Amino acid sequence: MGKSDRYQKMFTVTWDQFHKDARELARRLADRGPFKGIAAITRGGLVPAAVLARELNIHLIETVCISSYNWKDQDELRILKHVEGDGEGWLIVDDLVDTGNTAKVVREMMPKALFVTVYAKPKGRPLVEEVIAEVSQDTWILLPWDSAVQFVEPIVNLTEEG
Repeated sequence: MGKSDRYQKMFTVTWDQFHKDARELARRLADRGPFKGIAAITRGGLVPAAVLARELNIHLIETVCISSYNWKDQDELRILKHVEGDGEGWLIVDDLVDTGNTAKVVREMMPKALFVTVYAKPKGRPLVEEVIAEVSQDTWILLPWDSAVQFVEPIVNLTEEG
């Protein structure tokens, strides 16, 4: 099953919206600390981790690096880097939780950490304690670092040429 088969809808997130959502996540977490540090799941978790680190005044940021052996089969995951310990006092951060495959691996690694994402889909939602927005499983979340703003010809110009 390819990407076009899995996703019927698109949820486009701008840089401004992502920043607002990450700051809202920080507001919800402000009274749940203090945290020893943030464990950002790379690569998507790096951006919200930066915002949360600023807003929650956290200076220790570690990374958990997990790679798919094959981008078509995300069930085959490989741990490239992990954080020592059981997660006690840590905040795990990712941009989103989709199928939950990566989240399950990280949850097993750091079972006592607080796990948060900015966005979530139903299959992965039970694995995280806090999210800002939830979308359906068949929605592709287009994040700002995966897209670019570009010029589009006015409609009248396109019809004049055709």
